[in-house]
Amino acid sequence: MGNLTWLYAKAALTGFTRKGSTLPASSRELRVEVDREHLAAYNRVCGFGVRDELPVTYPHVLAFPTQIELMTGPGFPFPLPGLVHVANRITRVRPLRADEPLDMAVRLENLRPHEKGRQFDVVSAVSAGGEQVWVDVSTYLRIGGGSGSGSAENERGLEEPPEPTGVWRVGGDVGRRYAEVSGDRNPIHLHPLTARAFGFPRAIAHGMWSKARCVAAFEGRLPGAFTVDVRFKAPILLPGKVDFSASPTADGWRFALWSTKPHLEGVISR
Repeated sequence: MGNLTWLYAKAALTGFTRKGSTLPASSRELRVEVDREHLAAYNRVCGFGVRDELPVTYPHVLAFPTQIELMTGPGFPFPLPGLVHVANRITRVRPLRADEPLDMAVRLENLRPHEKGRQFDVVSAVSAGGEQVWVDVSTYLRIGGGSGSGSAENERGLEEPPEPTGVWRVGGDVGRRYAEVSGDRNPIHLHPLTARAFGFPRAIAHGMWSKARCVAAFEGRLPGAFTVDVRFKAPILLPGKVDFSASPTADGWRFALWSTKPHLEGVISR
């Protein structure tokens, strides 16, 4: 993850030159192996128990440097600063073990209109032993130039706060701790001063930290194969306090993070 600092600097310096209406057709393939110390650090930050099975959200951090490489590479039409991570869907076919070599492929696809601008997907897939076992679809929004008639799928959700099943205090250092294990050192997550430069009153939690923290609350209750799909709403200011709610559905769970406004809404389905 050492080249991510350079990639963020490159994005800041070259973002004003980026324009276009298509995504590059490039993709990346790589072999990754799990560092157990890194896995243990990730588990501690996100609330998972330390064990050999990978949390369903963990391969996302293994894919993240390659995702950023594609989004700062030739032909990518948008500046990286200002992209909003609005949704993430992960499907796991079976549990993954820390001792498995994993073949990963990352690509960009499905650039489409949104009422606030344009959105696209970053798709990361993991295979083990020749079988695809995990797929992650992260949806990003580039605000500006929207037609007002595009998809509003990420705006829909629960109309009233659900009854909380837990109250979580989120420490002011969560952004820095998650940045250390994920490589995502976007300045909006690291310090109030750098967050204010981007319009936030304080640093904000990473969306993928909030998703992982929610999934950790279900540890020991999830099947081997499932999909966990979330929509990121308002950011969580650090430090902060959020209500967590979870309720069973016909084929899994519905969950949410709230304070005075919704921060995340998601479903787990078999």
